Amino acid sequence: MRPVRLLVAEGNPPKMRERHAAVSGRTPSQFYADVLAMLAEDLGVAAEIDICFPADQGANLPGGDLAGYDGVAITGSGLNLWKAEPESLAQVEFARAVYASGLPFFGSCWGLQVAAAAAGGEVKLNPQGREIGIARSIRITDAGRGHPLHADRTEVFDAPAIHSDEVAVLPPNATVTATNELCAVQAAEIRHGKGVFWGVQFHPEYTFAELGGILTRYTPVMLKEGFFREPEEAARYVSDLVALDDEPGRKDVAWRLGIAPSVLDPKVRRTELTNWLRSQVLRTASARGRA
Repeated sequence: MRPVRLLVAEGNPPKMRERHAAVSGRTPSQFYADVLAMLAEDLGVAAEIDICFPADQGANLPGGDLAGYDGVAITGSGLNLWKAEPESLAQVEFARAVYASGLPFFGSCWGLQVAAAAAGGEVKLNPQGREIGIARSIRITDAGRGHPLHADRTEVFDAPAIHSDEVAVLPPNATVTATNELCAVQAAEIRHGKGVFWGVQFHPEYTFAELGGILTRYTPVMLKEGFFREPEEAARYVSDLVALDDEPGRKDVAWRLGIAPSVLDPKVRRTELTNWLRSQVLRTASARGRA
């Protein structure tokens, strides 16, 4: 069985991903690639994964070379599409190229927003504010029931998340498959050109340690926005996340943070990524004689 070939697009420009790596040890794209490789192995296939940087000035993007891949995924990002910065607009153009290639396409958080914008949707600052830490009570919509993106999910679930923006205007041929009270589009399928995109506003790829590293960087913002009253309170929250990553069986920590057993299970947490690999990527690779 041949390895599948995947391309991970880093959502952050250089300085942002360097700041992330300084705290978390890896850039978002490196972390994403490692998770995809592990999930592919769980499905019985090896994965060869490349990383590209569409936000970088002068980046040599794959373009027509996308045909050599079996799937493309976009990571999260600290950028905001409504600011229309060159680093953001370049990623929208990249997403259009992925749609045109017809390859299986996935995105977490920023990835969903970029894919929506590339297909004609609009992303805005969420008037309800930031969703950070754990997104609560995400509910599968009527259209999402039976959709392979959410196979094996319970109808209501929680998930790691961090975002202040949302898909405010859906593009044509988009189907919302999950929602919650704070963000109307928690997951969606978007059909555009030759392509089909599956994406989520939350972060199925995150570990609690990764989330803790991000919240460490976001502590000044969270203090300003009222999530914590004192830096020490934020530090305790992050410490609990890291402890839970080391010992998922810490019932006391899970209770204190209000984290459900299903969120503690990495296989359940990464349901949508696994389903994309199984239903979209492996099917494409098999049709092309790769798997």
